[in-house]
Amino acid sequence: MMPEKIAKILCIVGARPNFMKIAPIMRVFGQHENVIAATLLHTGQHYDAAMKKSFFDQLHIPEPDIDLGVGSGSHAVQTAEIMLRFEPVLDQLKPTAVLVLGDVNSTISCALVAVKKGIPVIHVEAGLRSYDRGMPEEINRVLTDQISDLLFTTERSAEANLLREGIASERIYFVGNVMIDTLRYNLDRAAEPGMLFSAAGEAIDQAAFNSGYGLVTLHRPSNVDNPDNLKTLLTRLNSISEQLPLVFPVHPRTVQRIKEFGLENLLTSSRILRLPPQGYLQMLGMMKHARLVLTDSGGIQEETTALGVPCITLRENTERPITVTEGTNTVVGIDPEKIQASVDDVLATGGKRGRVPEYWDGEAAERIAQVIIKWAQGRIIKTQEAG
Repeated sequence: MMPEKIAKILCIVGARPNFMKIAPIMRVFGQHENVIAATLLHTGQHYDAAMKKSFFDQLHIPEPDIDLGVGSGSHAVQTAEIMLRFEPVLDQLKPTAVLVLGDVNSTISCALVAVKKGIPVIHVEAGLRSYDRGMPEEINRVLTDQISDLLFTTERSAEANLLREGIASERIYFVGNVMIDTLRYNLDRAAEPGMLFSAAGEAIDQAAFNSGYGLVTLHRPSNVDNPDNLKTLLTRLNSISEQLPLVFPVHPRTVQRIKEFGLENLLTSSRILRLPPQGYLQMLGMMKHARLVLTDSGGIQEETTALGVPCITLRENTERPITVTEGTNTVVGIDPEKIQASVDDVLATGGKRGRVPEYWDGEAAERIAQVIIKWAQGRIIKTQEAG
């Protein structure tokens, strides 16, 4: 006879991109609480308390049961510290499986500890590849996939990547995109950007922003840690603002580099609204109403495709090719002429129309839950038969 709760799942979050992905998973696990016991652990990789509270409150994520409080550090220091603090948790909880998300340092750190202790790993958002090993996230993706027992993919090409890398097909499940679950669930609650414009007062050209704007995000080390690259991008953004006002929530890392490199004079235009990091509902509202988005974020490439908003990606590659082949995304790198040509095209034609990819329908988390329940039942049956 099956026990009432067949799966004790320890869910890991560590950084802002994880928050949007865990919200629908925790919500759906709660709907299956008769069979799934879910524990939420926050590693503290992103340690800004106000940002964490904003996202957890807005997305209705339950307060973490465990917070490792790791904080900042180099990739090596952060990864090692998470592993050291995570191992005793596993020894105490003895979960059925550890569920990790995406490609941040917390993902690979917790997956490594779990697999070395014989605890199965579940990877949500598996198989995405940029084929750029210069990105720390790419290393995290590849290694996590290799040691995972269940791999949940967001697009069909991800399965092809995993099969080429020797992952057995029976471990791979195409379920769709939990980021889009969150977007669809919260779309009606998105904040109206006009409130931000009003709050800015005379610092911006109010009439210009109310007539349409572009949204900018920049945080990738390859873009913001290199003074020449950052100056090139900010110079081009300054020029673009003359055609289309820009809203620019500035990542803390980018703020630091702008000051360090003496580039603040490039963001003084009344047609650039410079903001501190925003909550999820604020960002969703700004994306929803933008004429275009300029970004180096992977998640925003997906969200703009789901919203049908043209996206110009300021990177040389993307690990989310479906946003290009089916969605609204155009990858241009940091070449000023390519960036300008893409902006001109969007303003002249409306840009790529795209379509919403398969299974980006708001039901990915439910598919994940159903696979986990069936998988856990199978493990129990095998144990009973062996006994």
